Amino acid sequence: MIKVLDSVVDAIGLTPLVRLDRLTKQAGVKGTILAKLEYLNPGFSKKDRAALGVIEEAERSGVLKPGQTVVELTSGNMGTGLAIVCQVRGYPFVAVMSKGNSEERARMMRALGAKVVLVDQMPTSVPGQVSGGDLELVEQTAQRLSEDLNAFRADQFNRQGNWLSHYRGTGPEILEASNGAIDAFVDFVGSGGTYAGVTRALKERKPDVNCYIVEPEGAAASAGEKITQPEHPIQGGGYSIPHLAFLSDVAVDGYLQVSGDEARQTARLLARTEGIFGGFSSGANVAAALQLLAEKEAGRTVAVVICDSGLKYLTTDLWE
Repeated sequence: MIKVLDSVVDAIGLTPLVRLDRLTKQAGVKGTILAKLEYLNPGFSKKDRAALGVIEEAERSGVLKPGQTVVELTSGNMGTGLAIVCQVRGYPFVAVMSKGNSEERARMMRALGAKVVLVDQMPTSVPGQVSGGDLELVEQTAQRLSEDLNAFRADQFNRQGNWLSHYRGTGPEILEASNGAIDAFVDFVGSGGTYAGVTRALKERKPDVNCYIVEPEGAAASAGEKITQPEHPIQGGGYSIPHLAFLSDVAVDGYLQVSGDEARQTARLLARTEGIFGGFSSGANVAAALQLLAEKEAGRTVAVVICDSGLKYLTTDLWE
């Protein structure tokens, strides 16, 4: 039943699951891709779930005090989710982001009431391509601001509310919408929260589901490969962090790599064939799913997440 919600925060989650039959037909592969349209969340990304999960867990445990400032590093999506949740719940929010991320993200967070602190990239970094070194500079600034402001650090790489939001929401929603007809799941990892939460939920209910981590070609740190391309255009992940906390005890059935150009071209194909306007990581997920349907998961059903909206990349080369 459709009902009136108390706030936009209550609109987070319950996103559609959509078949990508036109795309798979054009790509010439056998099988089915089911896409979870997380870009239809209020902040246009899957990170709305993680933001709400982190804040609710902090409120429940008492580590976040009423009216306390919240600080977090972000590539833009977690920051947007936190800006929305904090605005509704009454917490000032400071987002710390690399200048290498697209400007649309900073503008959106400011519009939602957040203070945005932009951090210069390393001298050797490429604009629009955030490396692990760039992220470390952002982390240093976020730590300093948290101390100076006596703020609550949302810490998306470690707070349990991140992966729990996907364990309780995204994963079960995929299973319910598909009637359990899922053979594989792929996810481009940033913090690892989506992969960890969805994989746990899927494996508990259907242990034979194969779950794959997706990383940028040349920056597959989780797969244990040598980092040869720390700068890549797939924003929101692939930071060459070898040990993501959420992945330490989660099943991984395989690792897939996608180049920046593959992610770019697949995002464009997704828009043209299915009318789904996703970003770089969405393109990476669908590209990885196509890899699987062309090989080891041929003829089967693969679930992916459309992580965020292509609107957040209008000043990048994604839509040139």
